[in-house]
Amino acid sequence: MRRASKQIVSVGYGAVSTLRNLSAAVLLMTGAAQAETVTIAALGDSLTAGFGLPQADGFVPQLEDWLQAQGADVEIMNAGVSGDTTAGGLSRVNWTLTPDVDAMIISLGGNDYLRGLDPAVSHANLDGILAAGVEADVAMLLVGLEVGANYGPAYKADFEGMYAALAEKYDVPLYPDFAAGLRAVAGTQDGMAALMQADGLHPNREGVSAIVNAMGPAILDLIATVD
Repeated sequence: MRRASKQIVSVGYGAVSTLRNLSAAVLLMTGAAQAETVTIAALGDSLTAGFGLPQADGFVPQLEDWLQAQGADVEIMNAGVSGDTTAGGLSRVNWTLTPDVDAMIISLGGNDYLRGLDPAVSHANLDGILAAGVEADVAMLLVGLEVGANYGPAYKADFEGMYAALAEKYDVPLYPDFAAGLRAVAGTQDGMAALMQADGLHPNREGVSAIVNAMGPAILDLIATVD
């Protein structure tokens, strides 16, 4: 160690300059190592899972690609399960929120609506999911749904209203309608059909793209809140 010290002193300013450059490089590398990728769990149903589509065309891969194209260092975990209700999401939220998860997108309720489940039950399940997110100390985005009036106007109001009520209770941002981008691009019923798969319930690749383009900025805002 003493010999190395003498060698540094003997070469004078050049060695000092080199050491400064090396120190700066080490600091830059250290800073880069500390800038960790933001991991987001997308907790949802078939719309999140990418039902009926090649893997690369689903919601999660398209969203991740969109965010990364905007410069976000992010990884989206596909925690979507086809057919899942809010009860299913509640049953698996705790093991979804592993220690490496920084944020969670909650997009559930479509299957509750299709089954005509009591909105009060769906409300309670979503409440439990949000509470789990608070307990895990993750940033959250709640995604709502605009539904039809199949079960009457009171049901529609209660169902859609639960998302706003829960977002207010937990002070989390709300994206009011998962399909907002789809509706905006479609414009008409014929336009909507062109963006859907044959079952009329799930978007095709282009439909997912429309959803992602509309929702993407809200996810960027979510990422910005992660410590």
